[in-house]
Amino acid sequence: MMHVSTSGPGRRAELKAACAAGVTVVLWASAFVSIRSAGTAYSPGALALGRLLAGALTLGVICLLRREGLPPRAARRGILLSGLLWFGFYMVALNWGEQQVDAGTAALVVNVGPILIALLGARLLGDSLPPRLLAGMAVSFAGAVTVGLSMSGEGGSSVLGVVLCLLAAVAYAAGVVAQKPALGAASPLQVTTYGCLVGAVACLPFTGQLVGEVADAPASATLNMVYLGVFPTALAFTTWAYALARTTAGRMGATTYAVPALVVLMSWLALGEVPGPLTLVGGALCLAGVAVSRSRSGAAAGGRGKAGEPRPDRARDPA
Repeated sequence: MMHVSTSGPGRRAELKAACAAGVTVVLWASAFVSIRSAGTAYSPGALALGRLLAGALTLGVICLLRREGLPPRAARRGILLSGLLWFGFYMVALNWGEQQVDAGTAALVVNVGPILIALLGARLLGDSLPPRLLAGMAVSFAGAVTVGLSMSGEGGSSVLGVVLCLLAAVAYAAGVVAQKPALGAASPLQVTTYGCLVGAVACLPFTGQLVGEVADAPASATLNMVYLGVFPTALAFTTWAYALARTTAGRMGATTYAVPALVVLMSWLALGEVPGPLTLVGGALCLAGVAVSRSRSGAAAGGRGKAGEPRPDRARDPA
């Protein structure tokens, strides 16, 4: 029997995908700090539109420089769905939800998303659910609940806010599962660019709000909105797509459980919000769960389809 080495190009491709996922997680965590600042001056729809316009402009310039054409027809349905659900609806719903509930409650409810991604990926994409992935997600979700409860303020929640955050989680999960097949036909840059553009078009009804609020908003809030568009959107969604093309939707969703732990750390450093012991324990659980879900044997199981054959997207590496 031929021995297949786990080193060489395959191992390098896996390492590059892990690094791309790491960049995404760090930038998405930083977005929570920026949203808190920009959200004091911008309404939910205006903030989403401004962020998406900044992201689409940045990605459009990169596409022109790299001479990326239109995505293939086979990828357009997935791009359209992910653009409407994840880039458009999710951002508006989350911005609105965070104005109705405290940050801890929002983080707790939105962290239903990775569980939905794993379930939808197994049902619609044929992704496997290896025991290590399920165990890691359980540990991380427990950590997210701990962080959420420790950060929740008294009387800061509303039924509307919880519903909005839950809808955001559902849109996030559906958008990821819709995006995965598109990455089999188009490049990560194409999928991200046109998904961001679709989201921006969907948010155009908020143009009047954005124009009116830009005139009154402080420069710091506007700069945070631009930062959200360039880094947590343009860069982080591209690195996400790069990594998603090389692993399963469930494993990528589990990786985002590191976000609450990083948010705690960034809030501590940037906003002076000192975390309590319970928050630190929750953050440690989030990171431990991600480590379990992405461990070596879990990775091997997660990279195989129903019949046990290697998934072609695992080996795909244009570099």
